Amino acid sequence: MSFFHDLPEQPERPRQSRAVQPGWFGPPSDEVPGIARVGGFAYKSQRMVIVLKLVEVYSSGCLLDLVWSVRRGNESDQEWREIVEESYNHPRSSLDTRTGLELGVAFTDGRKAVAAIHGPAAFDDPDDVTGPVLTTLGGGGGSNNDEYVQFTGRYWLWPLPEEDTTFVVRWRALGVPESSLAVSGDQFGEALGHVQKYWNG
Repeated sequence: MSFFHDLPEQPERPRQSRAVQPGWFGPPSDEVPGIARVGGFAYKSQRMVIVLKLVEVYSSGCLLDLVWSVRRGNESDQEWREIVEESYNHPRSSLDTRTGLELGVAFTDGRKAVAAIHGPAAFDDPDDVTGPVLTTLGGGGGSNNDEYVQFTGRYWLWPLPEEDTTFVVRWRALGVPESSLAVSGDQFGEALGHVQKYWNG
């Protein structure tokens, strides 16, 4: 007889249903996104670029992949260290969105949203959100050396735009004035046609 033969069985526990996240919360966890390869400059100068590299399109919204890069000029070592530190785009305050890189979106019907560190759950009734909502999801890594610095950031936009959409950026500390990039609604629609669900039922 096995030593483990008479150990008690684990009791059955009630099966927990998966909580349904609201659309503004973030990308669905059960979809393969379609890709809108926008590949456009929201801002470009001799020293700095801010690029909307691509957009992952889901059934409920889209994930923006943003890249920014600064090229060193004649700054001293200390000045360059300050630029590198600013380029990390650390939030100075959880309630202050107007520091570092500012990102917003404008729809053709006049609606707009500005990227915030917290989603609507922090400030509004989460069951009564009409959007649009633009949420900061964090960075995706970066690199720097004595010649350039480059970082990435990810942002969730809900709901998915059905019309032409303008992305607006500004970064006062790095000398970036308010600049914009327009993306056509057709690009979102085409990528939406490539979204795949994990499960059919």
